[in-house]
Amino acid sequence: MKLLYYSPSSYGGLADYAHEQANALANLGIEVTFMCTPNYPKNRGELYQTLPVLQDDLNQKQSNKVIKVVRHINTTVSNYQTLAKTITTQDFNAVLLGSYAEYFAPIWAGNLKKLAQAGVVFGAIVHDPVRDFVLGPPWWHRWSIAAAYSFLTHAFVHEPIELDTGRFTPQLQTTVIPHGIYQFPQATLSQQSAREALGIPPDARVMLAFGHIRDGKNLDLVLQAMAQFSDLYLLVAGKEQSSGQRPVICYQKLAEKLNVAERCRWHVRFIPEREVGNFFVASDLVLLTYSEAFRSASGVLNATVNYRKPCLASSGESVLKSVVEKYQLGIWVFPDSVEAIVNGLNRWMNADFHSKWDQYIAENSWPLNAKLVLSKFNQLPIKE
Repeated sequence: MKLLYYSPSSYGGLADYAHEQANALANLGIEVTFMCTPNYPKNRGELYQTLPVLQDDLNQKQSNKVIKVVRHINTTVSNYQTLAKTITTQDFNAVLLGSYAEYFAPIWAGNLKKLAQAGVVFGAIVHDPVRDFVLGPPWWHRWSIAAAYSFLTHAFVHEPIELDTGRFTPQLQTTVIPHGIYQFPQATLSQQSAREALGIPPDARVMLAFGHIRDGKNLDLVLQAMAQFSDLYLLVAGKEQSSGQRPVICYQKLAEKLNVAERCRWHVRFIPEREVGNFFVASDLVLLTYSEAFRSASGVLNATVNYRKPCLASSGESVLKSVVEKYQLGIWVFPDSVEAIVNGLNRWMNADFHSKWDQYIAENSWPLNAKLVLSKFNQLPIKE
């Protein structure tokens, strides 16, 4: 089979997921062509062929919101036009979208629907199955959701769910696939050496907030909860999210107001893979305190597995909640609540964890992910 993989994200969780999944599919003998942007990182062991023809929506700072929105629309529509052209000119009959997104779909979905009617099989990874972020009036939002599902034959999700597809889509099949584990190098420092380098006392209890810093991770609530403990330290490692999110300075000022600033360590930057292990080995607990609006899998959890650190997690009903509880990977608490975080921290301090790391790794692998995806494409009628 010749598979076209569409991945317009250059960096972050979606790009990492796409890389691992495409590699796993190629490892099964599939000829995978990976559509990406020129900024997508190469030379990390990819088994697929890259096709860097997509535009990068860099979310550059733009004071004029209208210009910013217009630029985003143009980039999105242009990329889907490039996808349709590539399918036609290179005669692909199987296409996998690295993520599902409905934004501006009534503008761009028509060409892809025509290709689907001509026999091209489309699938998409639905990372965020509950599409409750409304862009524009409600009628446009509903139309957009329906248009983005209209040409799909397969939706791949990480948790059993009845998808809201906007309108009746009899051709769509939904398949649950696991979220694989992200591999990172082992730490180069011992816990004592890592803490010494970070200026953290060797006997402290250390919480790690890793990855993009954004509002939905409830870092402000963590700081408020932290104020009720005298020996808790917070280690923050990751880049600021795009504009529209609270900047790190807001959290730092809150830490000062709560008199916990001296127990916070801020490493606000992209963390290279070679350094990741040292942040995890320096910590005791990984924070995954997402808001109720989060109903997806967590890439940070699937990095945490490398270092077998328990987590304190919150979210809406999601695969994150399911796997934390099923495999006893940490403590899940009610989302968006300082009191719940405080109670969770107290439970963590007195817990005796028996996490099922090996079972989690065995049941949530990229090879299994790829085999399930491939099996669905193989059973579908593909155009001659």
